[in-house]
Amino acid sequence: MDVDSQPTMEETILVGDDLMTGPASPVIPPEIASHVLEGVDICDGKLRNLFLCLQINDIEPFCQDEIALYKQCSQKRDMELRQRLRDSEHKLGMSMPIDEARERASQLESEATLLDRRLILLSADKSFIAHRLRWSLQSRSIDIKRRLEGLKQGIEKRKEEPVKSETPKKWSFW
Repeated sequence: MDVDSQPTMEETILVGDDLMTGPASPVIPPEIASHVLEGVDICDGKLRNLFLCLQINDIEPFCQDEIALYKQCSQKRDMELRQRLRDSEHKLGMSMPIDEARERASQLESEATLLDRRLILLSADKSFIAHRLRWSLQSRSIDIKRRLEGLKQGIEKRKEEPVKSETPKKWSFW
């Protein structure tokens, strides 16, 4: 078979906008950030390498490895953080006083509604900046709804478990 007759694959050149595929990185609430972030690779070394490469080379095609490594690391990080956020809300729903848990659920619902309203307003704007804002808001809205789901499941699980009495009952015949 002749070399010229074989089909060739086109090489894909990654650019900075390729880092905006998939959902945006989750926003971590400060009250649960310490244990959610514990032990997670935040990809700071890979991001530093990417910026150094861009600083040295000035253009993205010369930084393909750095872009690919950072993208892979950030996707793995974000997936892990999203699961930890949901698990954290689930634990809060099970452990915090029921009134505080319901208040937290109400706050998360309000926040999700506000983000959804902003998304509707931005849908009329077709600019690139609006596209980036919609991308970010959509991800935040989905993340908050998943956290809310975890919180509600924790609250429901609490209702299913029997309440244990802290002091044993003493029997008396007198």
